[in-house]
Amino acid sequence: MVSRDNSSTSFGTVADVYESARPEYPSAAVEWLLEPALEVGRRPLVADVGAGTGKLTRIIVAAGCDAVAVDPDPAMLDALRDAVPGVSAHVGTAESLPLEDGSVDAVLLGQAWHWVEPVAASREIGRVLRPGGTLGLIWNLRDESQPWVRRLNSVVSRGGALTMFDDGPPPIAEPFQQLDEERWAWSRTVTRSQLTDLVRSRSFYITATADERNRIDQDLAALFDELGLNGSTTIDLPYVTRAFRTTMPIR
Repeated sequence: MVSRDNSSTSFGTVADVYESARPEYPSAAVEWLLEPALEVGRRPLVADVGAGTGKLTRIIVAAGCDAVAVDPDPAMLDALRDAVPGVSAHVGTAESLPLEDGSVDAVLLGQAWHWVEPVAASREIGRVLRPGGTLGLIWNLRDESQPWVRRLNSVVSRGGALTMFDDGPPPIAEPFQQLDEERWAWSRTVTRSQLTDLVRSRSFYITATADERNRIDQDLAALFDELGLNGSTTIDLPYVTRAFRTTMPIR
């Protein structure tokens, strides 16, 4: 993961909030991404790039793969080492991976491709993948078909991923060709406090000025009050998980 500003390395300042507030990925979605790698006839090695605190890493391991984690933020990797003991973790980006040529069976990025420069990242991932290896991209996206979620997104910014999807599928480059896509709809039951932490784990909030944060907090409070979301009251936050995969050509 690399930022076109400093936002991608802002998460480490709130690594504990990020870990507790961000949703897990549906196991079925990750297993779909890993299907080609799991067919190699041995335990595959999978790189989780932009790994953060290991939300995706732990599912990769649970699916029967060995994992290596890569992230630009050392503080996030410290949290990952606590959450997923024994996984090799290294500072790096999608454009500059600390991995040998042809050394991994799959490279997965969760909530991360919209941070990268796609031409350089595609080339670098192609370097480290074995022939026939998989590039997998996955996002948990708040479902904007719900009016209150659209209101939430208007308060807290839709984010780089949704903006990217406004232009179509994630952009990729050589050596990769067409992406296959699958989607999963699901929901997460959250309290006011959990929704607040979810917002505070976002880069736009972390890097905002004190005045900007105060304005966001006030707008969120007004929305939550309208929804009757107080104390232990809960609401179902709908998500759509979008997953994409493509394979490294066998030459």
